[in-house]
Amino acid sequence: MTVQIVDSWVSDKGFTVADEFVRNQRRGRAIAMTDVERDAFLAAERTCRVATVGKDGAPHVSPLWFGWHDGALWLFSITRSQRWTDLVRDPRVSVVVDAGVDYMELCGVELSGRAEIVGDVPRSAEPDPQLAAVEQIFADKYMGGTFYPDGRHAWLRITVDKISSWDFRKLADLGKGGHEGTGKA
Repeated sequence: MTVQIVDSWVSDKGFTVADEFVRNQRRGRAIAMTDVERDAFLAAERTCRVATVGKDGAPHVSPLWFGWHDGALWLFSITRSQRWTDLVRDPRVSVVVDAGVDYMELCGVELSGRAEIVGDVPRSAEPDPQLAAVEQIFADKYMGGTFYPDGRHAWLRITVDKISSWDFRKLADLGKGGHEGTGKA
């Protein structure tokens, strides 16, 4: 199927297709999180969805707990999982962390990058200085403050190539009802 965009089409509001595209792009930047907002969001949210590429090229998506530290997403993954197998074979990964129930509450972060194994596989109880900070972040977030390796998980660091975010709560500041095209007032 081929899609052709015709620049000369004019909406009932007098905008061309190109005008509408630029307007929507500007709104996207206006509702993006700042770096501080994004870091706070990723520190607070508990579950991400990790998309990997299977051997047959099909996507595989799974929920997982995570840590955010120094601009990298850290996954404590079961080493005998499909996710682990996929990432060892092809380190490309996409991850989404999102929140909100109502339209005007929706917010999230999408990132893509490459996974690399860091530390023992599986993670042992032996101290590892390169993991100390992220293990404390993870322990504080999920384990009551003390990190416990279980002999089944190991660490993957996602080096981010691309990151984008959205926070629909900012639509109110733009004077938007946020329901254009949904039939809602």
